[in-house]
Amino acid sequence: MAAGKAEAGTPVGLVEQWRDILSLHARTMCELDRELHRHGLGASDFEVLDVLAEGTPEDSASGYRVQEIAGQVHLSQSALSRLIGRLEKDGLVERGMCSEDRRGVRVCITAKGRALHTEVRPLQRAVLSRMLESDSPA
Repeated sequence: MAAGKAEAGTPVGLVEQWRDILSLHARTMCELDRELHRHGLGASDFEVLDVLAEGTPEDSASGYRVQEIAGQVHLSQSALSRLIGRLEKDGLVERGMCSEDRRGVRVCITAKGRALHTEVRPLQRAVLSRMLESDSPA
């Protein structure tokens, strides 16, 4: 009963707005995947490379802890670990032990990963511009 009352009090506009956000996200991710696929990347792969190439770890150390990356790319640690494994296999990132916490793992972008990031970054940014800067979601 309580759930029904709360739902009845929720403005329909909020639900429609939420669904519009989900739809825009799905369309944007599909477009990113399509554009990046020819470079051997998916949208999530690029996001990890982007974080590693352009950010600064919280502790200013070399590379990011996996937990730091997970918080920025919104993937579970297990999904992120599998993704990092694929990127490492392709020579785009390297993993190493954290010197301050032997249970932790640090991830660094390689020269090959940085070159690929530099190459595909304009494509990713163009898709974001096209999908997110339009006045009306399509």
